[in-house]
Parts: sequence; C-alpha cells; structure tokens
Amino acid sequence: MVTGGSRGIGLGIAKCLAKNGFDLAINGMRAEEDTADSLNELRCLGASVVYCRGDVGDQVQRQEILAKIKAEYGRLNVLVNNAGVAPKERKDILEASEESFDYVLKTNLNSAYFLSQAAANWMISQKAENPDFEGCLINVSSISATIASVNRGEYCIAKAGMSMATQLFAVRLGEYNIPVYEVRPGIIATDMTSGVKEKYDRLLANGLCVQSRWGLPEDVGLAVASLAKGDFPYSTGQVVMVDGGLSLPRL
Repeated sequence: MVTGGSRGIGLGIAKCLAKNGFDLAINGMRAEEDTADSLNELRCLGASVVYCRGDVGDQVQRQEILAKIKAEYGRLNVLVNNAGVAPKERKDILEASEESFDYVLKTNLNSAYFLSQAAANWMISQKAENPDFEGCLINVSSISATIASVNRGEYCIAKAGMSMATQLFAVRLGEYNIPVYEVRPGIIATDMTSGVKEKYDRLLANGLCVQSRWGLPEDVGLAVASLAKGDFPYSTGQVVMVDGGLSLPRL
C-alpha cells in the first residue's frame, strides 16, 4: 500500500514497486476516474492495482481503506506512508495559525502513526498465521525532519515526528522481525515543489547539493523498492537519505 500513491513521489514509488513484482493498493484523495492514467500506467508495468480513495488522516476512512485491501488481496506485506501536504500558506512561525498546524499534522503525521499501528497489528496477525510471512513499514519523511525552515514550521515538525515514529515502531516490531525504515528525500521535482522551482533552480546552480540536480520521484522509488524487497533485513530503524548530498556537512 502506498498512501498518496497516484502522483508525485508516491507514483514514483509505486512504479518502482510495480517493476519489482509488487501488487499495489494505491491511496489518494481524488476520484478514481481522475487517477486513471496513473493506475493504467502501473497496470502496464504488470501490477495488479486497486485504488483506495480516502483521507488517511481520518480514523474511519483508514479502516475502510484497510478493509478494501483485505477484501481485494487478503494480506498486506508493505505499508509506505507517503501521503503529505504542504501548508496552504507559507508563513513565519511567529504568524502561522493553529489551523494550519492541525491541517498539516493530521495528514503528515497522525495518518502515518495510526496507519502504521493498524498495519502493524495486521502484520503481526499474519505472521502468527504464517511464520514465513514477510512485511515491513516504510515512512517517507523529508530533509525537513532535521533542517529548519521557519516559514513552514508545521511541515518540519510533522516530518521530525515521523522520524521518531519510525524509531518507535522499529523497536516495538523488532520481536516480530518486521523492519521499519525511513526514506528522507531532499529537493524532489513534484507538484508540491513546482511553486518554488525558480528558487531551487538558483540554489542548485549555486551548490546546494553535491549532485547538482533536482531529485526525481523515481529516485525515492528506487530506495523504497530496495527496502520493500528485503535488501536491508538487518537495518531496521535506519534512515536512507535521497537528497543528492544536500545534508552532507561541507566547508
């Protein structure tokens, strides 16, 4: 299951998973007919795809999404918590509203935390029924988990919280051999970053990243697919940076 999987980073992740033989449950907020091109593209890559429309920030809708996956596939091996929103207005933390904070935290952190809880309990049950069951949780956070942006503090706090959630679930699920990972993207070319393209074009040209280019959704997808395949079975709780070296300390 990939939350926010019909566009942007989520679609890049879904494509890489499809290429590696995974069947997919794609979650999004848009009507299914509005995601048809993306879903068909995934099916052309050989994946079985079910679309699970719903707000993962809402408890009832989360339950409905998981119930649809259970009805369609009868199992869940991988949860990718990718759904995210930016503040509707970028405002300095001295001016930002509580409404904006709640809006961002609900989608970017609450959803991942409680969806992980529900998926983890389901995976534990599957493991009890079948000792050979393999599953994992993968959280897609951001360099904003550790790099402060005072004009979108709510986004940074949500991603920092997701980073701690990764560690918490990794510790709790260790006894069940269900690894939990965090993938931390940098500057990725998506709809969300289109409004600041000129700003980051200038920063990239001036050496913001060691690798002087925009990241692509598929860059994140390759990392997620490798984790989902089980290529790093002894690395639970770890962070995979996909930021072109932006976060490397340099003089």
